[in-house]
Amino acid sequence: MFTGIRVTFLDLNAFPDSPECEENGETFADNADLKARAIAAHTLRYALADDSGLVVEALGGAPGIHSARFAGPGASDEQNLQLLLRNLKENTGSDRKARFECVLSLCDPQGHIERFSGVVNGDIVAEPRGANGFGYDPVFVPEGERETFAEMPAWRKDQISHRGRALSALAQTLSRRWSS
Repeated sequence: MFTGIRVTFLDLNAFPDSPECEENGETFADNADLKARAIAAHTLRYALADDSGLVVEALGGAPGIHSARFAGPGASDEQNLQLLLRNLKENTGSDRKARFECVLSLCDPQGHIERFSGVVNGDIVAEPRGANGFGYDPVFVPEGERETFAEMPAWRKDQISHRGRALSALAQTLSRRWSS
């Protein structure tokens, strides 16, 4: 996806004294912006950060920006998933519509943000299926698919996922700017 683009990606391990960023925004974009700005200011380099989560219509958008801590601070993926299923126990059919959203924020050293987003619509199944992935992957079936994200091989999930779509948009922009 990033072939031919003259960019070197470093993860936070390259900057061990980086500040911890509290995700206290009201949207995925807010949280991604907070993290990207903090790291860009600290490193004086471009910084890329993301925030993503599951949005369930019947739950008023929950878990949303609280996807990783839906069942409370320190909750495991399994605890979050089980709470989701309990909350949807009485829901059937279109009452189980959901979407995964991802926002990537690219911040330059001066603090200017550019965003890239990806969304994948789908449904929540009643019972977890599959062993791949993490989080809500075992209960999310993307539109037009029969398998949950957790049943798909990683390459397939990456092609159609919210994060994959956001990364594809980022790659297109970087390719136009910094191709070799």
